[in-house]
Amino acid sequence: MSSFPVLIVEDKDSLRTMFRHALEGHGHAVLEARDEPEAVQQLRRTRPVVVLTDLKLPSGDGFGVLRAAKELDPDVPVVVMTAYGSIQDAVTAMKEGAMDFLAKPIDPDHLLLMVGRAIAQRRMLTEYIILKEELAERRGAPRIIGEDGKLRQVSQQLHRAAATDATVLLEGESGTGKELFARALHALSPRADGPFVAINCAAIPETLLETELFGHEKGAFTGAAQRKPGRFEIAHRGTLLLDEIGDLPLPLQAKILRVLEEKQFERVGGTQSLHVDVRIVAATNRHLKQRVTERQFREDLYFRLSVFPIVIPPLRERGDDVLMLSRYFVEKFCRDLNKNALAFAPAAIDELRTYPWPGNVRELQNCIERAVILTEGDTIYPRHLNLSFRQAVAAPPAASPWDQIDLSGTLPDALQRVTAEVERIKIGQALQKAGGNKASAAEALQISYKVFVQKLKALGLET
Repeated sequence: MSSFPVLIVEDKDSLRTMFRHALEGHGHAVLEARDEPEAVQQLRRTRPVVVLTDLKLPSGDGFGVLRAAKELDPDVPVVVMTAYGSIQDAVTAMKEGAMDFLAKPIDPDHLLLMVGRAIAQRRMLTEYIILKEELAERRGAPRIIGEDGKLRQVSQQLHRAAATDATVLLEGESGTGKELFARALHALSPRADGPFVAINCAAIPETLLETELFGHEKGAFTGAAQRKPGRFEIAHRGTLLLDEIGDLPLPLQAKILRVLEEKQFERVGGTQSLHVDVRIVAATNRHLKQRVTERQFREDLYFRLSVFPIVIPPLRERGDDVLMLSRYFVEKFCRDLNKNALAFAPAAIDELRTYPWPGNVRELQNCIERAVILTEGDTIYPRHLNLSFRQAVAAPPAASPWDQIDLSGTLPDALQRVTAEVERIKIGQALQKAGGNKASAAEALQISYKVFVQKLKALGLET
């Protein structure tokens, strides 16, 4: 019997029995349901390779079965069965995603032919995805680690988006791996042989961001000794990731919108329009809809960017993916550092599971790297993870910060104490957002790494 069953949804017992005998006689496992509620239960319990459903059912209808099947597995073939006089309903069902229809009375040989074709279609789709992933790996596509259902759903969306040239908006908290997903999208797309170019819209000062995006002509401003191509030119026939696009200044938003609509722009200081063929992927950890409401982000640009939105789940919602990623990073860093294999102590596993990971995968990676470096034996213990310190830094203040600051004395004395407290909180937040990465936190605060480390020591935040 086939390990992937065929689900038959038919209220007449005699017809269901006939269909079951015909299918089982050719090696197919069969599931049965009499109406839509029973069909939905079967769909949730199992993963049928094909769904055969009558359109007229005593409770619910075949359209409901079709929608439920597609919601749980968008690629499952659904064949609808209908009386001869209701062919129009079958056509409507096909417009909603059904693969084909069978008109009653149904010939068993025709039924077997249809099921065989549906199974072959499903097998070809699976093989296509596998081959595409193997090709992407050969081309250097990043590996996305995890088996959680939410992550699998994102992966399915990624494959569908990759086959098109639609603009994709990746939404997710900081550290969830938005650039990793963008690189995977590029590697799976027809543009995989072209360049992948990324720019962080929040990390570059506004005065320089325009020239980074669009380039500049010689003499466009003081110091422009020669022509420089921008990221849009460099990404021609490839993919351009606009990371943290929620921080893009309003004047530049209009220029980005023009490139999306007209596929052309001018370099800074130039008059000649340049045409580019670029697939745009935008990423943000901000709620762009809220930014639109606050008039900090153009509504027309938001609609152009969110043609295919994909929300990447935070690590805390991905179940045991935390442990899977932890073991993957341990193996990686042991290999990089030429260390023997390490295992987690049970108490360390408990801490990994219970910690909320506000910095997501980036924070987990930094935490494991540090633990591998510190571990001298063959076991990683909670003290190597140092998560208690992280929770203390991440914990919100119990009272108003003004209650914690001494405002006595002269104005310069009070200002000095207030400044120190603001620096402590701001640096702590930056560290948390960067997953403990000092260089990234310093970059986000727009101060040098040296000054950042000095402030850590002065404020007692150095570990």
